[in-house]
Amino acid sequence: MAYTDTHTHLYSEEFQDDRAEMMQRALAVGVSRFFVPAIDSTCTNAMYDLEANYPDQVFLMMGLHPTYVKDNYQDELAHVEKQLATRKFYAIGEIGIDLYWDKTHLEEQKIAFATQIQWAKKYKLPIVIHCRDAFDEIFEVLESQKGPDLFGIFHCFTGTKEQALQAISYNMKLGIGGVVTFKNGKIDQFLHDIPLEHVVLETDAPYLSPVPHRGKRNESAYIPLVAQKLAEIYGLNIDEIAQITTHNSKTVFGI
Repeated sequence: MAYTDTHTHLYSEEFQDDRAEMMQRALAVGVSRFFVPAIDSTCTNAMYDLEANYPDQVFLMMGLHPTYVKDNYQDELAHVEKQLATRKFYAIGEIGIDLYWDKTHLEEQKIAFATQIQWAKKYKLPIVIHCRDAFDEIFEVLESQKGPDLFGIFHCFTGTKEQALQAISYNMKLGIGGVVTFKNGKIDQFLHDIPLEHVVLETDAPYLSPVPHRGKRNESAYIPLVAQKLAEIYGLNIDEIAQITTHNSKTVFGI
């Protein structure tokens, strides 16, 4: 059985003491592909080191995370643009809008989001969207950029059924992780109405651990817990969930 973790921060400092062991635990349960999002320029070297250590399993994205869109965001975007021009990536991400922590840079977040979507189109890459307390703002930008060359993943989807369908209308898959196992997660209440072809698995490790590890450090080895919950929701066996969601990830990332 082969799983794909479409969103995992493997370079996080939270793994610095046992990264090799953490990777072995994930590989042992069948997680064979790891897609790693960027945050800002400070994580670039760590991402490259990770890729060098796991060249057949780790696939990198490049982008500027919305909570790191600050007064120097143009410098950070220049870093992203330079990296995109010098080597291969598999997505632009994670990008988007986050109004949970700070609303003071909303306009800059919109500019950074739209700019990076344009780069995704230029390089024919998917986008990986981060959205927190910002569905209306995200959809406003996506509406302005919509077209056959816009596609990707709505990472850590936690919206309503209506918002799920709207995201799908922009050629987005829904990234489903540990939240689907939470009693108050809510997405488990309507997910069965969303065709599985629109779903991919993720952990967002080290964040958002699925039950029974909620509140503790997350890791990619917990992907089967998310898959098991989806198996219950869709009335399928876990092997089918693994196969279909991995196939879906391949249609997004092209590998």
